[in-house]
Amino acid sequence: MFNWIRQVLAVTRFSVLSLPQRKGSSAAAMLGIAGVVAVMVGVLSIAQGVLKTMQSSAADENAIVLRSGSDSEMMSGLGGDDTRIIAEAPGIARNNLGALASPELFVIINIPMRSTGTDANVPLRGVQAQALNVRERFRLVEGRMFEPGLNEVVVGVGAREQFAGLELGSSILVSQEMWPVVGVFEAGGGLAESEIWVDAPVLQSSYRRGNSYQAVYVKLNTADSFDEFKDALTSDPRLNVKPMREADYYTSQSTTVTNLITGLGTLIAFIMGLGAIFGALNTMYTAVSSRTLEIATLRALGFRSGPVVISVLSESLLLAFAGGLIGAGLAWLAFDGFRTATLNWASFSAITFSFDVNAGLLIQGIVFAMLIGLIGGLLPAVRAAGQPVAMALREL
Repeated sequence: MFNWIRQVLAVTRFSVLSLPQRKGSSAAAMLGIAGVVAVMVGVLSIAQGVLKTMQSSAADENAIVLRSGSDSEMMSGLGGDDTRIIAEAPGIARNNLGALASPELFVIINIPMRSTGTDANVPLRGVQAQALNVRERFRLVEGRMFEPGLNEVVVGVGAREQFAGLELGSSILVSQEMWPVVGVFEAGGGLAESEIWVDAPVLQSSYRRGNSYQAVYVKLNTADSFDEFKDALTSDPRLNVKPMREADYYTSQSTTVTNLITGLGTLIAFIMGLGAIFGALNTMYTAVSSRTLEIATLRALGFRSGPVVISVLSESLLLAFAGGLIGAGLAWLAFDGFRTATLNWASFSAITFSFDVNAGLLIQGIVFAMLIGLIGGLLPAVRAAGQPVAMALREL
């Protein structure tokens, strides 16, 4: 066993030291794998960014109430009387203003994207005073809050960055009138940063919604109060509602987008990976061909076929690992933190988010590179070990 290990180390050392002799083909294979990893990690970081944005929107002790049968705010509708009954439910936290329940209206307006100039569906949310207390991560970073009863708006930092005309002091067209932007806010990186907020009664009047809302966001006493809160609402004959934990709601909102992007990224990585495998095969077959005499000599001196196979695979895996590191590094430098916008298929509105190249994705990319190297080096390694010694030595 010890002798076999020595043979493995010796042959692998010869294989690695001979890499400079094949630097052209080796570099091509390594950079091909790096490109695959960079693209795969970059695409998958979109899904991770959307998921992170959705998760940042939720608090453990928060819940949302929609009309029964609705999967999103766009499909929901609640009357003013419904919202008052919901606010009286047990389990809701309270402050000096009353129950921490925020009835909210959700509409969509068209605003051009900064990057393309094409119109995007931007969420316009009508809120009241308790919305700021329900969402504890809300923080004004510029300007002031809108005045109740006035046609004024505050915009999320993500919306301001991605959509045109949302700078502080500018005005936007809402329901045939120009409404000034009086403030800019952050929400801990959550979905609210993609939105524009306005006074709910003003929005109801502008869109002739009467005394109606689409959802009620509430802050509970504790996360464990949800079951009590849910049971009270679902058993009340006056209501026909669907209470959900915020975390569950935002997870369901992100499922379509993340699955679509993840599926697309996986398909792209698979197709590009096939090309990289053929590149690795070509490189390793070239390496085996150039080392035919060396390998035959080692076999004639008593080296077994196992160490030869391992040496060729080691060379292939080394190139793949280097390519994986390069690709992962390029993806992190190019994509991590890059902010853009996409469509939330659940609400048909735009959401802004940042690409999230996290450690898990980097490791996944390097593992994928190693898999390419393993597949690309396996057949050449078997060929190297199985070639007849006498035939190779005839070339002397």
